[in-house]
Amino acid sequence: MSRIGKLPVPITEGVEVRLDGNTFVAKGPKGEQSLTFETEYVAVEIKDGEVIVTRKNDSKSARARHGLYRNLIRNAIEGVSTGFSKTLEIKGVGYRAMLKGTTLELNLGFSHPVIYDLPEGITIVFEEKSQNIFTVSGISKQLVGQVSAEIRSFRPPEPYKGKGIKYSDEHIARKAGKSVAKKA
Repeated sequence: MSRIGKLPVPITEGVEVRLDGNTFVAKGPKGEQSLTFETEYVAVEIKDGEVIVTRKNDSKSARARHGLYRNLIRNAIEGVSTGFSKTLEIKGVGYRAMLKGTTLELNLGFSHPVIYDLPEGITIVFEEKSQNIFTVSGISKQLVGQVSAEIRSFRPPEPYKGKGIKYSDEHIARKAGKSVAKKA
């Protein structure tokens, strides 16, 4: 039995959940999310304010999907109630970001600004008085992580000076630069 899959998912206050065949739908104050699951591997039921995921057989595929669908359902419920966010920092002389409508414009030391169109459901909020610290937020954990990773990939942090885009909780292992050997 999957240790994660056997845990019931509590339905938080203010969130409505329903099953439409093989589609799980969660609706809350932040929005609505749906998840389609494979009925030949897992069964999903809602009772007593909890969502319970059980697997239908003991095949390798069913065991693999048991914990996966339980966590996807938990993420959908958490996303529509509180949402997800990741904070990114830009470090470097002249490096900055600006939001123009639904487009993020990044100046990262290239000969041209990097233009990134935000997908629907993602918002970016800059910290006050700073064009270098911003938060990517939305109701889909996968989409928030994907957008954050794509923004970071434009200029990943380098280990010598620490320049680039990094997550706020990320630690960059710094390297020493070249050292000149003294002649005797």
